[in-house]
Amino acid sequence: MALILPTLKIKPKEGKRARAGSPWLFSNEIVVDAEVKKLEPGAAVNVVLDDGKPLGTAIFNPRTLIAARLVSPEENLRLDAAFFAGKLRSADALRARLFATPFYRVVHAEADGLPGLIVDRYGDIICVQMGALGMDTRTAEIVAAIREVFAPRAIVLRNDFHGRTMEGLTSETKLAFGEEPGEISFQENGATFICDPMTGQKTGWFYDQRANRAFAARFARGTSVLDVFSHAGGFALAGLAAGASEAMCIDASEKALTLAGRAAEASGFADRLSLRKADAFEALDDMAAQGVRFGVVIADPPAFAKSRKDIEPAARAYRKLARAAAGAVEPGGILLLGSCSHHIDPERFHTEVAAGIHAAKRSARLLRSAGADADHPVHPHLPETAYLKALTFALD
Repeated sequence: MALILPTLKIKPKEGKRARAGSPWLFSNEIVVDAEVKKLEPGAAVNVVLDDGKPLGTAIFNPRTLIAARLVSPEENLRLDAAFFAGKLRSADALRARLFATPFYRVVHAEADGLPGLIVDRYGDIICVQMGALGMDTRTAEIVAAIREVFAPRAIVLRNDFHGRTMEGLTSETKLAFGEEPGEISFQENGATFICDPMTGQKTGWFYDQRANRAFAARFARGTSVLDVFSHAGGFALAGLAAGASEAMCIDASEKALTLAGRAAEASGFADRLSLRKADAFEALDDMAAQGVRFGVVIADPPAFAKSRKDIEPAARAYRKLARAAAGAVEPGGILLLGSCSHHIDPERFHTEVAAGIHAAKRSARLLRSAGADADHPVHPHLPETAYLKALTFALD
C-alpha cells in the first residue's frame, strides 16, 4: 500500500530559502492548523508551497525554530531501514573514493541528505550522533541499516552534546549494538593514532582537520612543532611523521595527552614528543616570558562561541589566542589557527586573527584558508554549516 504522509504547508510569501534549495523551514514559515497540531514530534511530512507545489519529504519538530528539515524532494517517502541503508551506501561510496582505509565520516548531516545525523567510521566500529528529533525517533531503523551496510563489531551512540537540548532530546552515551569497543588505533598522515569512541571528545576523533594537519606538516621537516589545544596529538604527530625535529602537545585533558603519548610510542616518535598539561593561554604566556619559540605553531581550540550570545567574547578570545600563538613562532615560521565555532563566520575569524597577529608585532602572509576535509561536505544552500575554519600564515 502506498504511503500517504501528512501535509505541511508553507505560508504565502514565506520559505524563500527553501524555495531556493535550503533544506530548512522555520516555525514562522509554516501554517500551523488543526491537523498540524495533531502531528507527533519527529513525524515525516510532505512539504508543499502555498500554491500546492511539492518540495518533498521532511521530518517535523514543532518544538524548535527549525521546524522542518527536508530529507528528499520525493514525496511520501518511507523513512525505514531500507531508506537509511540506501543513503549510507551512497555516502560511503563517495568516501571510499577519497580514502584508502575505512576511517572517515560517513554521513555529515544535511550535506548527505540525513539532517541532524552524524556517522563516523572507525573500521568495524561505527559512532553515531543524532541532533534532530526526527532521526532520534528512528534510531532502530538507523541501527538496522548500519548493521546491514557495514556489518560492524559495535555501534556507539554519542548523543551527549549540547545541541540535542534544542530538539527536546536528552543527553546520553550508550552502545546500540555489540560490545564496548575500547580504544582504537588507526593511521593518518603517516602516524598511528589512538582514540576512544565511547569516552573521547565528540565521536572520539576529529577527522575534519585531517587535510589541515597534512598541510601544516609540510612545513615541519627539520624544525619544532607546538600543538596547542592538542587533543590526542593530531597536528604534532603529523609533523613528527613529516620529519619534525621535536614536537610539544599542550592540552588541559590528561586523558587526551596520554593518548597522544601512546600514539607517539606506537608511531616510533616518543623520544621527540613532549606533553604539557596546562591552560593554553597560561602556557603560551609562560613560553613567551622564557623566549621559547617553535618553527610551526598550531592553535586549534574547542568552540569559543556555542551560541550567538557568545560571539563577541569569542571574537576577543580568538584575537587574544592569535596574539599569544604568534608570539611563539620563530621568525620565518608557520602559524595555523583553527575555529570550529560556526557562529563565528570566516570573515570575522580572519579579522580577529589578523588583529591578534598585528598586536603581536608580527607581519604575516596568509598561505591558505581552508575548512573541513572532504568527508565533511557542506550543503550548498546552508553556508552556516561550513563551521570549520583554518588559517595558515607565514610569519616574518
